[in-house]
Amino acid sequence: MQKVSGYKSVLGSLLLSWVVSGCATPPTHNHDPFEKFNRGVFAFNDGVDQMVIKPIAKTYKTIVPSPIDNGVTNFFSNIDDIVVVVNDLFQLKFKQAASDTGRLLINSTVGLLGFIDVATDIGLPKHDEDFGQTLGYWGVNSGPYLVLPILGPSSARDAVGVGTDLLFDPTFYYAASPTTEAGQAILAGGAVRGVDKRADLLGLEKVLQTAALDKYAYFRDAYLARREYLVHDGDPPQIDEEEDLFDDEDEEEDLFGDDGDEEEDENEEELLNEEDENEEELLNEEDENEEELLNEEDENEEELLNEEDENEEELLNEEDEDDEDNL
Repeated sequence: MQKVSGYKSVLGSLLLSWVVSGCATPPTHNHDPFEKFNRGVFAFNDGVDQMVIKPIAKTYKTIVPSPIDNGVTNFFSNIDDIVVVVNDLFQLKFKQAASDTGRLLINSTVGLLGFIDVATDIGLPKHDEDFGQTLGYWGVNSGPYLVLPILGPSSARDAVGVGTDLLFDPTFYYAASPTTEAGQAILAGGAVRGVDKRADLLGLEKVLQTAALDKYAYFRDAYLARREYLVHDGDPPQIDEEEDLFDDEDEEEDLFGDDGDEEEDENEEELLNEEDENEEELLNEEDENEEELLNEEDENEEELLNEEDENEEELLNEEDEDDEDNL
């Protein structure tokens, strides 16, 4: 497992250097640094959609029977499986690549060029892989969020992925020659594909209007969340905000805790020493005061005794003199 992780890190670095031509700007948590530009493109795309694409999609949905609509969707999905298989191999998902290859072959033959999705019914499910996901699989960050004209939501990584996936799409080479009949047919098919995809999304507009206070932000957040989900094959890493908060607190304690504890211990020791010194001084003062008081009491008592003795002696002398006089 360590070797595989090492290979992934090396290959991820090579892919990143090849794709972004040496750009080494570290990713930030702000996925939308070009928000002002993106909102302008988003408004343009929305205007084109409301005035041109949506009316055509409504007409298409009205006049095209549901079985044919589903067949057209399946046909273009089958063509996409070519790109999916290539990216399966790029991501070393050999088991999934074998499943998707079988799906492509079965739907292209038994399924009448993909108009009928036979493979899903026999246990070969549809997967969604593209070169943007491949770059994410090898550790390339999504980069800033971008809104592309006509194409819609994307990111720096996914914009490169879209361009690269065209190289694996066989219809691209026919579309590159629009003057030929095949090229014109492919371009017409691409237009039908876009209209078909837009028609399939008509039912979601009510949900969007109900849920989104900011239509642009809703599309952005939904797109980034979905791409993260796809890159990690339905198991994106979960980030516990409370745990991160506690981790940050622990890191701060690790950085400053030792010095703080030492300072607290030193301050506490100084306070205890000062208290001991003050207490000792107070005891010494009390002892000195008590000794002085005792000495004063002794002196006063001695003086009183001396005075009493003198008075008593004087009285005795006076009595003796009186007795003599009487005699």
